[in-house]
Amino acid sequence: MIPIHVGFIMDGNGRWAKSRGLPRSAGHRAGTENIRHIIRTSKDLGIKYLSFYAFSTENFKRPVEEVTFLMNLLIEFFNKELPELIEEGARIHILGDLSLFKPPVRFVLEKAIKSTADNDKIHVCLALGYGGRAEIVRAVNQIIAEGIKKVDEESFEDYLYTAGMPQVDFLIRTSGELRISNFLLYQLAYSELYFTPVYWPDFGKESYMEALEDFARRNRRFGGVEDE
Repeated sequence: MIPIHVGFIMDGNGRWAKSRGLPRSAGHRAGTENIRHIIRTSKDLGIKYLSFYAFSTENFKRPVEEVTFLMNLLIEFFNKELPELIEEGARIHILGDLSLFKPPVRFVLEKAIKSTADNDKIHVCLALGYGGRAEIVRAVNQIIAEGIKKVDEESFEDYLYTAGMPQVDFLIRTSGELRISNFLLYQLAYSELYFTPVYWPDFGKESYMEALEDFARRNRRFGGVEDE
């Protein structure tokens, strides 16, 4: 059984670098490279949706030098990888508030969205300037602004960043942390969770396949009674 939608909390870049006597920036660069490998492996396996927790609203509180490096790394990633992502049929989605980013970053993100809009082989969602609670509050405010008096779950989902996408089947978090850190709170309601001590830059194909094999062994009941 292969999940349709896999989410990733990519944790441990800094600790990966520290364990090797490298600056944190080296860990972030290695982690960014790993995203490319995960996308290709997922596409080959037939997984249709990937969501990466790339930069939360809280991450803006990090040191200015680190935030600046991450923004430049984001620009570098798309300048380098976008042609191949287009060729491979990947469609880029941004989950989060783009207004939080400076014009050079917004430009590359908007270009990636527009350039891949007709692709459908695999959907790559990057949560940038994202917070799960903020997403839900944003959705409620949009509903109020439109004068809608009553919604159900299906109509509410139309106001989320993930509108039109399937719910997350499988969430993977690296580096040994055991929490979801305000990531896709609504969309993770019935997700299977997988936590690994492996740092994100080391979470290669072998680790990914182990996680997917674990998912395949699980019996998803979605709140139903247990099987006899």
